[in-house]
Amino acid sequence: MRRTLLGMALLGLGIAAGAARVQTQAPTTLSFFITSAGSGDGANLGGLAGADAICQKLGAAAGAGNRTWRAYLSAKADGAQPAVNAKDRIGTGPWYNAKGVLIAQNVADLHNEAVTKVGKENSLTEKGAVWNGRGDTPNMHDILTGSNMDGTLASGAGDVTCSNWTSNKGDGSALVGHHDRQGGGANPNSWNSAHPSKGCSQANLVATGGAGAFYCFAAK
Repeated sequence: MRRTLLGMALLGLGIAAGAARVQTQAPTTLSFFITSAGSGDGANLGGLAGADAICQKLGAAAGAGNRTWRAYLSAKADGAQPAVNAKDRIGTGPWYNAKGVLIAQNVADLHNEAVTKVGKENSLTEKGAVWNGRGDTPNMHDILTGSNMDGTLASGAGDVTCSNWTSNKGDGSALVGHHDRQGGGANPNSWNSAHPSKGCSQANLVATGGAGAFYCFAAK
């Protein structure tokens, strides 16, 4: 009788452990997040490839490494490299945050201010944490994009991408958005095109109201 009870107990433990493994390995809907950490080197992200690698690493750590992650960043033409629009890098959607909330159904919805759910409540990190915004200490609502409100490369003859995301200098600039959709600048309520940063160094990004964070989307 004792052996029977012991066997049943062990069987129950095995079933529970198997269920736990299944739950752990269940696919995640995560397909959009703000990086919980940037490069730590200002706007020097190692170019678009380096930024994508950061997205991939953070996505994988959150259990979504099977997806192809892309940074929502635009870049200027440079030699043989043509100009890049952020909206063209991120796939077709739909995109969900770490809590399973739909951010946008497609690229058009993402850039439609009346439809997109990008905002402080829903623009979470890959860990599901709320990112600091205006009124928080420190304020980190400036998100690197280098983009216009429609997701194309930011207009202007000057530097709008911190040398295509390779500069950590005190000068230069990057267009940033406000993930909480409030603050100052030409478009204070824009999540992706609010104003230029004061420079490209980590200190200058912090002084502007940011931390070198950027958006990541699952392209596949």
